[in-house]
Amino acid sequence: MNGIFDMGTLTIWLITVIVLLALIVPQMFKILREYERGVIFRLGKFHMTKGPGLIVLIPFIDKMERVDLRVLTINVDKQEIITKDNVTVNVDAITFFRVVDAERSVIQVENYISATTWLAQTTLRSVLGQHELDELLAERDAVNKKIQDIIDRQTDPWGIKVVTVEVKDVILPETMKRAMARQAEMERDRRAKIINAQGEFQAAEKLVQAGRMIEKTPTALQLRYLQTMAEIGEENATFAVLPFPMNMLEAFQKMSSSESQIKPDSGKSTKKDDDDPDNKSNS
Repeated sequence: MNGIFDMGTLTIWLITVIVLLALIVPQMFKILREYERGVIFRLGKFHMTKGPGLIVLIPFIDKMERVDLRVLTINVDKQEIITKDNVTVNVDAITFFRVVDAERSVIQVENYISATTWLAQTTLRSVLGQHELDELLAERDAVNKKIQDIIDRQTDPWGIKVVTVEVKDVILPETMKRAMARQAEMERDRRAKIINAQGEFQAAEKLVQAGRMIEKTPTALQLRYLQTMAEIGEENATFAVLPFPMNMLEAFQKMSSSESQIKPDSGKSTKKDDDDPDNKSNS
């Protein structure tokens, strides 16, 4: 009987020890990865920060909070924002941050991920509301930098470092899209008219220079005339183009001028003949 009693007592003690070890060992030994740190609290007070590797704790006295040091991502949901020029837009963004001080991230704020998320939302709304729509679309890098600086400055006491903030998408109303399309179309028309006017001005300058050169060398005009005839002949193959020398026109001009001088003289001579008394007596 005594042997059986001793055997049962030993079994009970063995089971008790195994249960205690199963409860105590997980409380005593912790393994932290390379990107993790453990904030140790002893009897409720901050003791130290440990990690990575094997961590030994005093059971039921030490408590540990794990902190991830990797870069975390926050997706800021779409926010309805009224810009400085009273345009309503929907904007969403993404924030990248990481913990640089595990102690402060646990002690100074209850939940640093949630706190950073809400801070990013409110900062996004307040900063974009101070800019006009054109600035928001054209100067997005400067807007992102400003939002990052504000969030980083406010999360610095929490041991948080904001890596970057990027505004992903700006959703405009349909009426605003149509108005911007009309504005872009008118802007392109204005540029086209300016370019056309500049081309006309430059062409006029070149024509003036060409006229001065032709005036000095009349042969250039004849060559230009022949070149024009050749171009007309190439465009209309069914027509035969014969070059007409410009000298012939000068000859016709001389003939016409001589005829105009002869006609008045002939009239005067006939009239003189009629007035001659000798002619009358002979008749």
